[in-house]
Amino acid sequence: MSQSTWTPVPGRIQTRWAKDVNPRSPLPEYPRPQMSRQDWMNLNGLWDYAILPLDDEPDQYQGQILVPFAIESSLSGVGKPLQPNEHLWYHKTFELPIEWKPRRVVLHFGAVDWQTDVWCNGQHLGQHQGGYDPFSFEITKFLRDGAENELVVKVYDPTSAGRQERGKQTLTPGFVFYTAVSGIWQTVWLEPLPEVFIQEIHMTPFIEPARLEIQVSLSDQLPEHELQVQLKEADKVITEVSGSSGQKLILAVPDAHLWSPDDPFLYDLKINLSVKNQLIDSVKSYCGLREISLVQDENGIPRIHLNHKSIFQYGPLDQGYWPDGLYTAPTDKALRYDIIFSKSLGMNMLRKHIKVEPARWYYHCDQLGMLVWQDMPCGGKVPHTLILGMGFLLNLKIRDDRRYHWFGREDAGVRQQFRHELQAMMKNLHNYPSIVVWVPFNESWGQFNAREIGDWVKHSDPSRLVDVASGWFDQGNGDIYSIHKYVGPGMPPIEKERAVALSEFGGLGLKVEGHLWQEEKLFAYRMVKSSAELTKRYLKLMEKLLTLKEKGLVAAIYTELCDVEYEINGYLTYDREVVKMDRDQIEAAHSRLINE
Repeated sequence: MSQSTWTPVPGRIQTRWAKDVNPRSPLPEYPRPQMSRQDWMNLNGLWDYAILPLDDEPDQYQGQILVPFAIESSLSGVGKPLQPNEHLWYHKTFELPIEWKPRRVVLHFGAVDWQTDVWCNGQHLGQHQGGYDPFSFEITKFLRDGAENELVVKVYDPTSAGRQERGKQTLTPGFVFYTAVSGIWQTVWLEPLPEVFIQEIHMTPFIEPARLEIQVSLSDQLPEHELQVQLKEADKVITEVSGSSGQKLILAVPDAHLWSPDDPFLYDLKINLSVKNQLIDSVKSYCGLREISLVQDENGIPRIHLNHKSIFQYGPLDQGYWPDGLYTAPTDKALRYDIIFSKSLGMNMLRKHIKVEPARWYYHCDQLGMLVWQDMPCGGKVPHTLILGMGFLLNLKIRDDRRYHWFGREDAGVRQQFRHELQAMMKNLHNYPSIVVWVPFNESWGQFNAREIGDWVKHSDPSRLVDVASGWFDQGNGDIYSIHKYVGPGMPPIEKERAVALSEFGGLGLKVEGHLWQEEKLFAYRMVKSSAELTKRYLKLMEKLLTLKEKGLVAAIYTELCDVEYEINGYLTYDREVVKMDRDQIEAAHSRLINE
């Protein structure tokens, strides 16, 4: 298979952006906007692949796969499932620019699902576990001078046969569970770096007084170094501060321009690393100044405040699935579209549902002004039907979620891996101002020790709110007490210390012929027969929400942004081609709900 013969796998619906996928350069955009450098090399494109039994190694490859699309996806050009008794192998050759020598070279993976081993020119670089967080290996000492270099990647992904964090992926799709996503599904890239370089940036905004607190970490110890951090607006330096790595550097911001959904203003940042006035490394970043908090209103009801103003948050459950790319949007324009569409309907929030997106998605939310409730992907197992029914019908508080066998968390290693991935998610996403709520658990899937974990999340990041157990089996802690109620709407009892939210409701379904993943076994919480009926029923839900808002509800999340495989309860069809409701009426209802 050559570049000129690559085609998406036929037989599934496509989005309008599929035709824009260039096999020579898919997703060419810089993948890490929060810490950018000028020099880099994108390794996306056609790689060799093989699917083999666990004990076998490839002596030849079976074809080519388009990276970074999962092997199960149409846009990969393969469209094959990976079984728990198999490994997925990748092979790629590359040549480095001459001008990169003698700098260090780091190989970056945006995300690979799930367990990844990597070799460069026959040398094993290491192993990474986790399907949602970025990881890197330095390859400098393994590179060949003036010659072609070789990468080999081995992936193991048991999907639903395992207990690892996997969100809604399953080997047997149906109902509310979707096609598995295995292997490389985010950008792979190379970066040349100096001997000592800026490795991490951790920043937290405050608005009274307006300031940005930032810590910069280096790759190695560097005596007598200086870090200079500049905060800029339209290329004008507003304020700057100097110090060293590990220090908390504070940038006081005069006449601060705050970030909000209505005014998503972002400052530019430039961070320079110098030794004896010689510039060693430099990165660009950005920040938004905002503060999210709970404040009791005149009736003693906790309300969510953004920048010390009450804000009602409303938006859809966003699964982040695509019919052609599965976990991976076909293009950056497509990735941005879902956010733009939600804004166009007058919504101000998205709940990113048990999936972590590429860094550019959060960058777009920051730019466009979209608040994000960020879920941790689920693992373990879906609880027994009886437990699910108790949660769904009665919204019970099960005070002891240490019965690990209920939730597939018997293995201490699995529980530890969850903690590791949760910590990685929060660390990697900390700097995005759009994220205002962390959601560690959803509907008891893989839930365990929620009081301990929820308290740890809050302690680790007091700059955001926490909805510890979205939907069911609340443990009494966190900032938000949320329930799921289908079709709903509804709300939990008002509390003195926690805000109350409706973190899932709705699920009205409409079948749109010609825009379906498949014709049978379609699911919605309530089916309707026409766009007019759907609009009418939806508007009635909005009227009920207005009443609940007056009583103390602070946020509501509708299921869902777009159809996904068997589910047909979206505002949009799965291919993003048809808006199922009357746009003008829906936008007006949302505006009233949020602003009145």
